[in-house]
Amino acid sequence: MTEFRTERDGLGDIDVPADKLWGAQTQRSLHYFSIGWERMPVEMIEAFAMIKKASAEANAASQRLGKTQHDLITQVCDELLAGQHAEMFPLHVWMTGSGTQFNMNVNEVISNRACQIAGTALGSKMPVHPNDHVNMSQSSNDTFPTAMHIAAVLGTARKVLPAVQALAAAIQRKADHWADIVKIGRTHMQDAVPLSVGQEWSAFATQLREAAARVSDAVKGLYPLALGGTALGTGINTDAAFASHACARIATLTGHAFTSGHDKFALQAAHDALVHLSGTFRGLGGVLFKIANDIRLLSCGPRAGLAELHLPENEPGSSIMPGKVNPTQAEALAMLALQVMSNDVAVGMGGASGLLQMNVYKPLMIYNILQSITLIHDGCENFRRFLIEGTELNAARIQRYVDESVMLVTALAPEIGYDAASKIAHEAMARDCTLKEAALASGKLTEAQYDRLIDPKKLLAPNVVIS
Repeated sequence: MTEFRTERDGLGDIDVPADKLWGAQTQRSLHYFSIGWERMPVEMIEAFAMIKKASAEANAASQRLGKTQHDLITQVCDELLAGQHAEMFPLHVWMTGSGTQFNMNVNEVISNRACQIAGTALGSKMPVHPNDHVNMSQSSNDTFPTAMHIAAVLGTARKVLPAVQALAAAIQRKADHWADIVKIGRTHMQDAVPLSVGQEWSAFATQLREAAARVSDAVKGLYPLALGGTALGTGINTDAAFASHACARIATLTGHAFTSGHDKFALQAAHDALVHLSGTFRGLGGVLFKIANDIRLLSCGPRAGLAELHLPENEPGSSIMPGKVNPTQAEALAMLALQVMSNDVAVGMGGASGLLQMNVYKPLMIYNILQSITLIHDGCENFRRFLIEGTELNAARIQRYVDESVMLVTALAPEIGYDAASKIAHEAMARDCTLKEAALASGKLTEAQYDRLIDPKKLLAPNVVIS
């Protein structure tokens, strides 16, 4: 049977499992907010551990926090940063919109682990008190948005940007390798003029690089931190040096240019920079969605579709149709891209819904942002490894489409005029003959002229010669 100990908070006594490091407020949250299966993201544990460590150091520097408390708090924070005690953070996303209970979860775990190290009883709050010491110079109202910024910046830098850049590089290598392969382009889902496979794929790589640049630029808006604003942004219960000292320490711990925000009222009342970052994720999701579906379309077949691409055969595609293989990596990327775009809707609405001095949609916003970060990273990595790197061309099918194309007629228009060229194209389609046969039958040009004008490789760039 589970054994319990009694802990106390401002509302009185409550039983807590004896083997857990959390305390009364965490236990109350588990009771009153057992909603859904989504837990607070582990990235927020790391972010809060940095905040608590930086705050302890700033408070010790001002001599408000004793050496014993400082040493114990920083020791426990280092354990959290090493990934220890993760099971002691069980709270659901759907809690108070300020994230207060998660802040207290962190405070209580640090306090009780400090008690363990010091040899005092769990729940005794001696020698480290969760509020008086761990939460000194802080409020949930400034620590939670600060943690949101830290987690979003670290996740973007560690996961999103490297994965997107690696995918872009892999696609660019394919584009370079296929630079000289001519194919038929398509607009409105109909045959168009030629381009090279390399040109088609280089567009994918460029889209990804430009989307990554927009994401990277948005990250800069998260560097100003709310820490030090405490309850509303005034900085009540802090000393004058606390905010700058603690935020500088966070910059050192993370390796990112975090600073003390100059207007903490804005940082606590709204989360506009996070909304902007999420918006760049939405844009990136749109890029991934298009690339996934373009490749899915180009590979459709293998006998009754475009079939220009041979995708890696990773797993059987049907439980009833033997031999069928499906573009599953493209499907997965397209689905997660839609999820990322949908997440941005929630983030945007959450960001717009703050009232007066505080936004109370914080857990919703950071949960969706961190899920998007994870989905983008995992999706790009899998798409690169299991689809892009193993994709090959169906060169024979691509050449057949070029040979049979009627839209090469576009190259004749500068010489014989649009109307005459249009008539040749329609004649070729009506008679089901080649473009060359229809052109020569028109009497508008000789075979030598046709061969000079209709050279697919010469149509991949500006091709009009002015004498």
